[in-house]
Amino acid sequence: MNGLELGHFVPGQRLVETDLVTQFGVGRNSVREALQRLAAEGIVELPRHRGAIIRRLSLQDTLDVLDVAERMTGLLARAATRGSSDRVHIQALRASVQELVAAEKTRASEPFATARRHFYRTLLEMGGNRELRRLFPAIHMPIVHAQHRLTSLQQMRLADYRRIATAVLAGEPNEAEAAGAAHVQNVRAAILADQP
Repeated sequence: MNGLELGHFVPGQRLVETDLVTQFGVGRNSVREALQRLAAEGIVELPRHRGAIIRRLSLQDTLDVLDVAERMTGLLARAATRGSSDRVHIQALRASVQELVAAEKTRASEPFATARRHFYRTLLEMGGNRELRRLFPAIHMPIVHAQHRLTSLQQMRLADYRRIATAVLAGEPNEAEAAGAAHVQNVRAAILADQP
């Protein structure tokens, strides 16, 4: 998943087992098991006798993923307000926003992707919802991010993440939920605006 977010792998790319064995320094069986798991999660496709291919989303698939992500991101932000009075959580969320700001200044995708994952992990911890912690990573957003690398998205995301953090830290569940949902709506609008 990290490789997708960082641009090391791209949707539609064929994954060659022997290359993966060499790249990750693991055995062939480990690679096959990982590919089976990624196929079960909908990240790769395993057509017969053709090896693994990273799933490419159609526009409708992307919109479907974003529909789910919109609700879950709103729910995540709402749940995170539960931890808005915990000093450790407050510090962690503020630190994750500062990481995002610093990463955005570099204009590099790797630090921003790392900071984004930290931001979402912090929100998941603050919410304390085990089911959400289990389900949220299953959304295919890394494929969406990998397939739609728009320059406008990183700056827009930073502004959205700040709004989410502000509402969460204020302990305002309705505002937090609205900010979380609005973030995904903004991603959807940017992707649709980029369509030919």
